[in-house]
Amino acid sequence: MENKVSVKIYGQEYTISGEESREHIMKVADYVDGKMLEISKLAPGTPPQVVAMLAAVNIADEFFTAKQEKEDLEKANEQLKKDTEHYVNLWDEAKRNFMAYKEETSSVNRQKEELMRSLSEAEAELEKLREEVRETREKASVSESTQISELEKKCKELEDSFFDVQMENITLKSEVEHYKNML
Repeated sequence: MENKVSVKIYGQEYTISGEESREHIMKVADYVDGKMLEISKLAPGTPPQVVAMLAAVNIADEFFTAKQEKEDLEKANEQLKKDTEHYVNLWDEAKRNFMAYKEETSSVNRQKEELMRSLSEAEAELEKLREEVRETREKASVSESTQISELEKKCKELEDSFFDVQMENITLKSEVEHYKNML
């Protein structure tokens, strides 16, 4: 829809038509009027056509400066998008690495717990074996003492028996001698 708006620029009435809103057209006209008034204050007595041409040059300069800034901002925005994507990828990789580290740490902790359990069981088994060795040594010591006592007792019995046999032998020899002498 085309809008027709009456505006005043540098003291002259103009009718401007355009597809933009009434407010937008008035805003543009006020801007041009302000630029022309600004230039006329800097160069009083300058003919209106020269003021209009200088205002157009200033507005064109602002336009191209703004256009360049816009292009620079778009480039910077593209770079920021690339940087953001790069950092998001780095973040994702860091999260994956952290999760892998966390899983690995968990696995290592499980292995450590299993090894600690095994160590504890081995220590308990070792203590049990040490206790068995102590008991066996005590039994062996008691058994050894008992066996030594029994062997000493048997030796004593054998010595006594041997003594008795010798005595009997002496007695028998004496009797044999006595019988030999009688014959």
